[in-house]
Amino acid sequence: MNHSQDDHSSQYREDSLTLPGAIAMGTGVMIGAGIFALTGQMAEQAGSLFPLAFLSAALVTAFSAYTYVKMSNTHPSAGGIAMYLKLAYGEGTMTAGCSLLMYFSMVINESLVARTFSNYALQLFDVPDDTWLIPVLAVGLLVFAFIVNILGNEFIGGMSLVTAFIKIGGVAIFAGVGLWLSGGSFRSFSLQPESAGGGFLAATALGILAYKGFTTITNSGGELENPQKNVSRAIIISISICVVIYLLVAFAVAGNLSLEEIIQARDYSLAEAARPALGEYAVWFTVAMAIVATISGVIASAFAVSRMLAMLSEMGLVPHRHFGMPGDIQKHTLVYTIVLAIALAAFFDLSRIASLGAIFYIIMDAAMHWGVYRHLREEIGANGLILITAIMLDAVILAALIYVKGIADPLLLIVAAVGLLLIFSGEKWFLTWKPAYLTESDLGTHEHDD
Repeated sequence: MNHSQDDHSSQYREDSLTLPGAIAMGTGVMIGAGIFALTGQMAEQAGSLFPLAFLSAALVTAFSAYTYVKMSNTHPSAGGIAMYLKLAYGEGTMTAGCSLLMYFSMVINESLVARTFSNYALQLFDVPDDTWLIPVLAVGLLVFAFIVNILGNEFIGGMSLVTAFIKIGGVAIFAGVGLWLSGGSFRSFSLQPESAGGGFLAATALGILAYKGFTTITNSGGELENPQKNVSRAIIISISICVVIYLLVAFAVAGNLSLEEIIQARDYSLAEAARPALGEYAVWFTVAMAIVATISGVIASAFAVSRMLAMLSEMGLVPHRHFGMPGDIQKHTLVYTIVLAIALAAFFDLSRIASLGAIFYIIMDAAMHWGVYRHLREEIGANGLILITAIMLDAVILAALIYVKGIADPLLLIVAAVGLLLIFSGEKWFLTWKPAYLTESDLGTHEHDD
C-alpha cells in the first residue's frame, strides 16, 4: 500500500491558513504548555538560574528549528514531522518508531497540560496540594476535549486563534505588572555557582517542552499560504515571541517569590507569584488565564495528536483496529489518544510527565537531525555543522536530564527505557508482518487507487 506525500496531505487538508494564523497556532500551543506547567519544574532543577534556563532552552530550540525550517522550505506538507522522517529514513522501523516517539511526547504534553489545569483551578479553593481532585479534574478536562473534538474541527480552529491572543495578552500583562511591582529586585535570581551544573542542563531539557509546540506549524504545510516561505517564518516568529514572554514571566516570578516559595508551589507558581504582588484579585486573574490556556491547549492538542496518529495509520506505519467504532480513522485515533492521556494524567505527577515527554521528544529530535544530515542535507541546502551542533546539544541536555532523574527518580528512567523498547521492537515486528494484517477492512477506510 504505497501512498504519495500529497495523498496523505490531502486527506487532512483544511481551509487556507494565513501567516498570522500559523503564528497564533504555534505561540498558542507553546504558551499553553510551557509557562504555566514548567516554570516551577525548571526552578526545582536549575535553582536560582531558572530564568536563564528558558534562554538556554531557546538556544537549543533555535538549532533544532533550523532542520525543520530547511525541510519545510523544500518539502512543505501537511504530514509534518512524520513526512520529514519518512523522507530521511524511508518507510521503516526508524521512521515509525521516531514518529511514535513524537506522538507519545505530544500525548504526554496533553496530560501535562490537563494536570496543570487542575492545579491552577484548585487555587481558587482551600484544598491540599495532593488532593484527589487533581487527577479527577484532569480526566474531566480530557473527556471534555474528546467531546468538543467529536463535535467538529471548525470550532477548534476558531477557538485556537482567539485563545492564542488571550493567552499572549494575559501573560504579557502578568509579566509587566509583576516586573513593575518587583522594582527590579529579583528575590530568587542569582548567578551563584550552586545553581549551575547538571541541574541547569536538566532544566534546559524540560524547557525544550515549552518551545516544542513550534513543530505543530510543520503540520500546516498543506494548508498554509505560500508554505515554502511562511512555514519557516511562522516558526521563527513564534519562537521569538515565546522567548521574550518566557523571560519576562520568569523574571516576574523571580521578583515576587523566593526560590523556596517557587519550588513549593512548582505546579502553580504563576498563581502563587501573583498573590504577594496584587492579592487575591491577581490570583483570580492568573487562574482564569491559566484555565483558558490549558482548556484550549488540551482541545487543540487532542485534535493535532489524533490527526498525527491517523496519518501514521494511513501511511501503514502503525497498526489500527476500529473495534466496531463508527466514523473515520481520526475518530478512532482520538479515542486511543484520550484514553492514553487519561491514564497518564491519572497516575503520573507533573514532574514525571514533563521529564518523560522531554526524553521522548529529544531522542526523536536528534534522530531527525541525523537523518537529515545523512540523507537530505545537500538536497535541502542545510549546513552540516549546524545539524551536528543540534545533535550534540540534544545529547548533552538529554544526558544531564537522565543523570539528574536517575538519582532522584530511577523508576522514571525504567518507564522510559521500557517505552522505547516496546515502541521500536513493536514497530519492527509490526512492519515485518504488516501486509498479512493491514487490510482496508481493518482500517475502515475507503479503497485506495494506488
